Amino acid sequence: MSGFNKIVTSYADAMAGLEDGMTIIAGGFGLCGIPEGLIAQIKKMGTKNLTVVSNNCGVDGFGLGLLLEDRQIKKMISSYVGENALFEQQLLNGELEVELTPQGTLAEKMRAGGAGIPAFYTATGYGTPVGEGKEVKEFNGRPYIMEESITGDFAIVKAWKADVFGNCIYRHTAQNFNPMAATAGKMTIVEVEEIVPPGAIPPSQIQTPGIYVDRVIQGTFEKRIERKVVAKTQGEV
Repeated sequence: MSGFNKIVTSYADAMAGLEDGMTIIAGGFGLCGIPEGLIAQIKKMGTKNLTVVSNNCGVDGFGLGLLLEDRQIKKMISSYVGENALFEQQLLNGELEVELTPQGTLAEKMRAGGAGIPAFYTATGYGTPVGEGKEVKEFNGRPYIMEESITGDFAIVKAWKADVFGNCIYRHTAQNFNPMAATAGKMTIVEVEEIVPPGAIPPSQIQTPGIYVDRVIQGTFEKRIERKVVAKTQGEV
């Protein structure tokens, strides 16, 4: 990179520095807003013993599910096993360590980590296995459990557009976990549909400022549908 220019032109350069045993925070929800090319590059690199923080783990053979095939993930911190049969199999067989976390709590763990907040209190999970062994404090007569924030060695993020400085905007529901993940990585890599010139994104529309972003790469995306649902025609049962 030269100066403030965050653009890289190869996936090898985008993921340079990733090593065995690191923690990756990945944006996306299901197959919406996932950094497909960056995930494929991790598979290609064969990096092992990874801890991956993401809402779920893609589907069989696509998204983060690719990393399960070669047992590259040691631990998943997520809120949903989802549509991934291999995820379920590895979990039940004890091959994959899984820390199930309520969805809102997971989002706040990322946001707090990016904001430099080490921990926070939430009522979610109190009195359930999620809260076992965690500090409990009462506020206004209601018990809350303490949750520690999350940061990662790498954050991989999918955005709609970015300029050369790394200022990003997301498209509709692809915002999901991506803005929080982008702030929580020591090294944040953003894969985008379009790279635009400086000034093309009005400052008021920037959703992730470039100060959080280390590298930007333009990708191409398959945009699969996780589960296709169509309306029944008249007379169908």
